[in-house]
Amino acid sequence: MTEPVIQVEHGAVGYDGRPVLRDVSLTVTAGEVVAVLGANGSGKSTLIRAVLGLVPLTAGSVTLFGRPQRRFRQWERIGYVPQRLGAGGGVPATVREVVASGRLARRGILRPPGAADRAAVDTALRAVGLADRAGDPVATLSGGQQQRTLIARALAGQPELLVLDEPTAGVDATSQDAFAGALRDFVAGGGTVLLVAHELGPLRPLISRAVVVHAGGICHDGPVPDPAGHHAEPGHDHVHPHCPDEPVGLWSN
Repeated sequence: MTEPVIQVEHGAVGYDGRPVLRDVSLTVTAGEVVAVLGANGSGKSTLIRAVLGLVPLTAGSVTLFGRPQRRFRQWERIGYVPQRLGAGGGVPATVREVVASGRLARRGILRPPGAADRAAVDTALRAVGLADRAGDPVATLSGGQQQRTLIARALAGQPELLVLDEPTAGVDATSQDAFAGALRDFVAGGGTVLLVAHELGPLRPLISRAVVVHAGGICHDGPVPDPAGHHAEPGHDHVHPHCPDEPVGLWSN
C-alpha cells in the first residue's frame, strides 16, 4: 500500500498560550485535491503551515511522503504558494526571473540553469497564461497576475505536491480561471494538492474532498457540502460549506 503524501496525527498548535489547532488528524493520498475551508481565524492556514513545518506543533506529528517531517529533506517534491504577498516586493525582477527561482530547490544554488530548467519555466508560464509577460517586471502586473506568477514559480519546480494558501483570494476572474486550468493539468499529471480556500469558485469541480476547520478542529471531512442557511440565498457570493453546529455570523463576508 502506498504511503500517504501527508499525514497529520493529533496535531495541535498554539500561539502565546492560546490554542489555535486542537487534536487535528488529516490524511491526504496521492492524486487527491483536498480543500481546507473555514472562517477567518478558524485555523485553516495554520494547519497547512504546520504541515510544512512553518509553525511548530505543540502536540502530535506530521509525516510527509512517509517520512517524519523533522527528518524530511526532499523539499523539491513540494511546491508552496503562500497567501498573496505582492510578488513584486519592490525588487526589479522580471516574471521569468521570479518563476525561474522555483527551480532552485531542484537544481541547487551553485549549478547554473540548463535546458531542462528553462523548459520547466516555459511550461509553467504557459500553464498560468503569462508566457507573453515573461520579460515584464513583476511590479507592473496586476494582483491576480502576480499571484499567477507565484503559482508558476511553484509549478516550475515540478513538485509532486502543491500546497496553496488561498491562491485565488481577491484576484480577478481571468486569473482564477487560469489557475483552475493550471491546477487541472497538474492533477492530470499525477500531482496532489492541498489548498486553503474561503471560496471555491472555479476550483470546485476539481476538489475531491473538503475539510472544514471550525474553532481549531476538523468538523467535516468528505464531499464538499452545499451552502446552507443565508449562505444559500440568491446573491450570496460564497460557496463554502458550513458545519451543522456553527454559530450564525461566524463566516466573514
